[in-house]
Amino acid sequence: MGEVELAMMLCAFLAGSEGETRQYFDVNGLSRHVRVDCETDSHVIEIGLDGKSSSRDSLHQALFFAYLTGKQPMVIMIDRDGFEGRFEYEMRQTTAMTGVQYVRCAQDLIVRWRMTQTFRNVTGDDLPGSVSAQAQCDLGALTAVNPSS
Repeated sequence: MGEVELAMMLCAFLAGSEGETRQYFDVNGLSRHVRVDCETDSHVIEIGLDGKSSSRDSLHQALFFAYLTGKQPMVIMIDRDGFEGRFEYEMRQTTAMTGVQYVRCAQDLIVRWRMTQTFRNVTGDDLPGSVSAQAQCDLGALTAVNPSS
């Protein structure tokens, strides 16, 4: 399963969120745009995969999109192997240094949560609520109100 599919699943857990949104800006007289994996009323979220050096770009993308929107940046790393590898470790350290929210989510939990969604009566956010699920993917920060607004 790829990053785009996992990002769409994670974004679907958040009521009122949009996946793959664009933000336009001008530079040197040319209109440019950037995309973010998931956007909520308060956050811009970039998703990265463990074991991929390209995941480092997630921090840059989240920060720049936050700059353009005034929203809180967040990076979610998808853990596919059950342990914190090099790029997850790097992301945890660099997000802490920059004040960007960071969450590590187990791929298996995301897939299971999506597969069982029809069995839950959900009217708002559909975030994993049990202690064991939150230990694998705690997205509670996404329901917090943006402190800068």
